[in-house]
Formats: sequence, C-alpha cells, structure tokens
Amino acid sequence: MSDRIPQREDVAVENKWSINDIYSSDEAWESDFSKAQTYVEKIASYNGTLRKSPDKLLEYLKLDDELTLIFDSLINYAQRKNDEDTRVAKYQDMCSRLEALYVQIAGAASFVTPEILSISDDDMERFFKEKSGLELYRRSLERIRRRRSHYLSENEERIIALTGEMMGTPENVFSMFNDADLKFPDAVDKDGNLHQITHESYIPLVQSEDRVLRKSAFDNLYHTYESFKNTSAAMLSAQVKTLVFNARARKYNSTLEAALDANEVDTSVYRNLIDAVHENMDAMHRYVRLRKKALGVDELHAYDLYTPIVEGIEDNVPYEQAKKEVYESLAPMGEEYRAIFRQGLEHGWIDVLENEGKRSGAYSAGAKVHPFVLLNYKNTLNWEFTLAHEMGHAIHSYLSNKNQPTAYSDYVIFVAEVASTCNESLLMQYLLKNTTDKKRRAFLVNYFLEQFRTTLYRQTMFAEFELMINEKVERGESLTADNLCEMYHKLNVDYYGEDLIVDSELDMEWARIPHFYYNYYVYQYATGFSAAIALSQRILNEGESAVHDYIDFLSGGCSKDPISLLKGAGVDMASKKPITDALNMFRELLDAMEELLQ
Repeated sequence: MSDRIPQREDVAVENKWSINDIYSSDEAWESDFSKAQTYVEKIASYNGTLRKSPDKLLEYLKLDDELTLIFDSLINYAQRKNDEDTRVAKYQDMCSRLEALYVQIAGAASFVTPEILSISDDDMERFFKEKSGLELYRRSLERIRRRRSHYLSENEERIIALTGEMMGTPENVFSMFNDADLKFPDAVDKDGNLHQITHESYIPLVQSEDRVLRKSAFDNLYHTYESFKNTSAAMLSAQVKTLVFNARARKYNSTLEAALDANEVDTSVYRNLIDAVHENMDAMHRYVRLRKKALGVDELHAYDLYTPIVEGIEDNVPYEQAKKEVYESLAPMGEEYRAIFRQGLEHGWIDVLENEGKRSGAYSAGAKVHPFVLLNYKNTLNWEFTLAHEMGHAIHSYLSNKNQPTAYSDYVIFVAEVASTCNESLLMQYLLKNTTDKKRRAFLVNYFLEQFRTTLYRQTMFAEFELMINEKVERGESLTADNLCEMYHKLNVDYYGEDLIVDSELDMEWARIPHFYYNYYVYQYATGFSAAIALSQRILNEGESAVHDYIDFLSGGCSKDPISLLKGAGVDMASKKPITDALNMFRELLDAMEELLQ
C-alpha cells in the first residue's frame, strides 16, 4: 500500500509558508478585524458628499485604499489558514465572518458608484483640476464611469450588495463538498496493491504505465462523482443562476458580456478563441491518433490520455531538482527576475506538500506582504511545471504590488495566466535544449504536446461548455445531471475525434472542475497560454528589449486595460493570430514527435 497523506502538524516547517508574516497570531488578526468593522460607519459618513466636493471624493478614495490594505491582510491570513486544513472550524468561521463583513461594507458603500456616476463630465474635469491628488485615481474613476449604463440606483445597488453572501454560496458549497467531504475508494494496480486516490494523487495514478491501475483510478473517481450527480448538477445550476441574475440586474445582454466587461475585454475575444480552436481541431485529432498508435492499444480510452507515450523514462523530479532547473530556465529573464524567484524559495512564500484536509490543487495569492503559493508537490515533471507556473503568478503579483499604487496593483484575471505560462514555456525550452537523449527528448516533447492539449484545447472545451450552460439557462432551460452529461459527452467527441472512446464515466468530469464556479475564468488559461508562447519566443529571440517590455507588462497591474498591456509587451490578443500561431507550434511538435517515435 502506498504511503498515506500526513497530518498538517507532521509537515516540516521548511515546507510550509510563513503565514505569520501577515499576522503573528490569530489574536492579531482579530484586532485588525475589529478595526475593519469600524469602516462600515466611516464609509457611510461620506454618503451624499462625493458629488459635491473634490476634497471629499479624494478623502473617500484614500479611505478605500486603507480598507483595501486591511482586507488584503485579513483575507490572506484567514483563507491561507483555512486552506492549510479545510476541516478546521475556526478558520472556516474566520472566512465566513469576513465574507459577512464584506457584504456589510459593500452595502454601506452602495452609494459610491451612483454618486460618482452622477458627476457630470465637466464637473469631473473641474475636480481633477482643483484637486491635483485626484489625478492618481483618474483611471479608477473612468473604469467606473464607462460602465454607467450597468449601474443602478443607490437603493438598488444596496440590495445587490446584500446578495453578496448568497452569490458566493454555490462555490462555497462546492469547495466543502469537493475538498473536505468527498472521499474516493482506493485504486487497485495489476498486482492487487491499493493506492489512495485524492485530488492530488489522481493525475499521477492515471499517468502510470500500469493500465489496470489507470482504469481503476478513473473508474473509482468518476463513479464516486456519479453517485452525487444530482447534487453536483444542483450546485452548478445554482452558480449559473446567480450569474444570470447579476447580468440581468445590471442590464447586460448575457452573462458572458457581464463577466468580460469587468475586465475590459470584448466578447469577440472569447468567441475568437473557440473559433480558432475549432478551425484547428484536425491537429488534436491527429495527436489522438498518434497517441493511440504509440501506446499500441486497440482502443484508446480517456484513462489513456495522461500516461506518457514514451516508455522507459523515469518521471521523478524531486523538489530540490525542480527548484534548481526552474531557476536555471529563467536565465533569459535576467538577474532581477531570478532574484525575486530565489527570494520566494528562501523566504516562506511556498506551502509545498499535501496534508490531510489541505485544499487541493495549486495557486498563488498575491498578498501585499508577499505572495503565498500553495502546492501539493509530488515528484513529477508535472509538479515541476506547476512550481514554474505558480511562481510566474507570484512574481507578477510581486512586481505589480511593488510598482503600482494600491488602486492599480491588482491585475485583472485576463492577464493572470500569461506570466505563469511564460515561465512554463521557458522551462520546457530549457529542458529540451539541455537534453540529448532521444527518448528523454521524446518524453519532453510529449509533455509539451500535453500542455497544448490540456491548456489550449481542453480549457477551450471547458470554456465552450461554460458558455453552453450559461446560454441554456439564459434561454429559460434547466440544467440537470442528464443534460449536463449529454452536452459534455458531445464536446469530448468533437474535441478528441473518432480515435478516442469517450467512456460514460468521462461524462461526469464537469462535476469535478472548480473553475466552473469562477465566472468565465477558464478561457483565460487558453488565451494566456497563447500569449505566453508568443512572449517566450520573443524573449528568447530578441533578448533584453523583449525582457524590458515584459517586465513593464508584469509591473503594470491594472494601470491600463489588459489588451493594451499585452500589446505593449508585443502581443495582440484582440486577434486570432496568437492562438493560430500557438496551434502552428503544436503542429510542429507533432511533426517532431512522429519523427522521434520512428
């Protein structure tokens, strides 16, 4: 039997993040929480004053910055502690109290947007001239005013603010169900040995060369989800209904328009992605045929999609090796960038290992004190790339926080996946450059192909599914377990082609994807991947000038709209070109893989 997952207290301190860099104790957190509660009254005191005086408007904006900084610490401490062990009621309670306070503050601040919108353009320009300090907030104010047709009256805004806790309930319920409550039967290998299935161990299990183990893990995972299929459908349906309510209340034509408008991204970017991938679906079908042939199977199943198609290569990358190789791969970025990476490794940014109850997956949270990176590291190439990925996010957050005032330090989601994936691309090209063994090289090309499959194609499939379920509810139709499975099955057939057997178990995959609760998030993995491929190629080909532009992009926060920020770095995401160029690289990798396998 494989080793069991340790308890939190059994994890060595050097593998834990330095959460006390935020607060020295829970009591210190409570003290700041009490301070934050006073801001409800402070905010309310400005009601009716913002439109009358540039002095009051500037005072309020500075007060909002103060609150942002306090909430940054409160949220990061409570959520990081909760994620260390999601079973601990104390930190669940902290998060719940914070959410309730946020709703109170949002309710108290419901007058702010209507008042800012009520200021005429002439008066606003006069305010900027009379109060020089207001100029810093020009873009913040313009971002609000450009969406004036989607804001409501003060009383209506207050009602919307009061729905905040309810709007977050579907995601919270899913998180408790998926991370804290759901347990899977052990998988069984060809020799009868048992292997624990967790969210983190599942992918390594289906990457195994033991097909019996792969199928057992696949079946046991999805049969467990299937036993809760109606509950899962109800959770996802509730999530979509909240998005539809919000979009309609704010007079958007669709949930897609509402979600993308918040990031200043046109809906054409989303649809261009889906169209570009569909135009290149033949390349994915070709890869599936190549995989089937290389594995030598009569039938290719979903549990065969993750195992390497190159045998005899040990996929063992200890954490110390991963740190060293990622650091070396970032040499083209220059010493300033690598110094930040090294700082993260050496000063408690990263929580490395899985423990019982720990939140699954990986992420980077860009706290003001420093970023916090959650891993559940396993000794695989995939986790080496995850380290590179999440530290890309972390460095992006670090540079934005360092170079931008509070009002602009938090970059929008659309650009979030660019820095992470650019790191991955540089790591892959470093590993390929430093590998002479033909089989090892084929193994790496296979991994790169998988990045295209799982990030560009698969995330676009998720994006298409998310659009389909939202449009279904917008038409007044219901989401049930059966129709969700039917839609998801058809998409898998379309994306993978006739050479993959789309097992009925795979129809339940939608039930385990947390990103469907993130409001049109997943498409940005695919657009970010495409942008990152273009940027990494520019950095490798052009050197210092490209690095300079890229660092400027990472340091930009939300000081410009995301499309403009990326254009400054050399990529036009308003067009299909970056996506098409990335898919052309996928075709070139297919050519290389076919040659290596001969």
